[in-house]
Amino acid sequence: MNASAQVLIAGAGPTGLAAALFLSRAGVSVRMIDPKPEPAATSKALAVNPRSLELLAPTGVADRIRAEGQGVNAVRIARDGRVVATLRPRWERIAPGRPMTILPQARTEALLADALAAFGVRAERGLGLSGVSQDHHGVTVSLTDGETLRASLLLGADGAHSATRHALGLDFPGDASDTLWSLADVDIEGAPQDEARIEFQPQGPLVILPFSGGTFRLIGFGDDLLGRLPQGWKATQVRWSSDFRVSHRMVEQMAVGRVALAGDAAHIHSPIGGRGMNLGIEDAYVFAACAVDFLGGQPDRLNDYDRLRREVDGGWVAASRRLTGFMENPSPGARVIRRFAPPLAAAVPMLVERALKAGMGLDHPVRVR
Repeated sequence: MNASAQVLIAGAGPTGLAAALFLSRAGVSVRMIDPKPEPAATSKALAVNPRSLELLAPTGVADRIRAEGQGVNAVRIARDGRVVATLRPRWERIAPGRPMTILPQARTEALLADALAAFGVRAERGLGLSGVSQDHHGVTVSLTDGETLRASLLLGADGAHSATRHALGLDFPGDASDTLWSLADVDIEGAPQDEARIEFQPQGPLVILPFSGGTFRLIGFGDDLLGRLPQGWKATQVRWSSDFRVSHRMVEQMAVGRVALAGDAAHIHSPIGGRGMNLGIEDAYVFAACAVDFLGGQPDRLNDYDRLRREVDGGWVAASRRLTGFMENPSPGARVIRRFAPPLAAAVPMLVERALKAGMGLDHPVRVR
């Protein structure tokens, strides 16, 4: 039996990589596995919000994300192709030195992995988790290659179909929508490269985010996203596309004994608000702080992790469910509200600031106690 690290992390996505980096910087030995043979080449997540940049700043990764990523200087809200409101976030007042930055998740993962490699830690790919047991002294983990290892703690950051969560026998309660959503990364001519746009159309909302020069991310539901671009914009190449149905789920416990869950293994929700990857990075930060104390002789700290993160993550899952349900609602009343409410709300500074803080992860403190 191998006992090669204090903490084993299952999953080498942004949540697992961030947790490994935070722990390594604190002097904790880490081993990380992932059943996927290669890192993801495509990116579901794009936005790195100011809260994540704040948490990652001491690692040096935040500066690299900002240097490589695309800033957002304005958000234009349009109704049937006509701009009805323009929001220009005052980043230096709201989040000094850390504006919302658009960078494909694959690049964020690569930057986290580069920083982690400086500590001699690299993901062991093609290697998954097949069994978990624990006692008062540690966790015994069986791997898919037949190896059995022992660790003080296990973090399951292994996605929505988490093997760690299944090994713990935890339910993943929630619901799934019947509405088919689409993502597409598209090269577009004629579009401002530092502005986001939200189009409210009869078919449904269409969100357009800039990244990587002239490439934009389209998010929406309804037919033919490309045919719904603003007048004067021309799609020249589709680089990637994917369809999916939105689920909203929250695990009942984020820590059981010496095993914890983080990111999509613990909570999933719609892409509205851009909080998925960012909440996972928050989970990683709080887990690392609690794990360091646990390993230092404070046995209740993983219970603290569960209490602290389930409140925040569960709150966003519930809010996202309400917002997504409103966006998908086909009733005439909901359509009227979607048509007229956004520009009216955009004219109220208090509502604008509240919405911006929610999207930026600044609507709550990141507490470790």
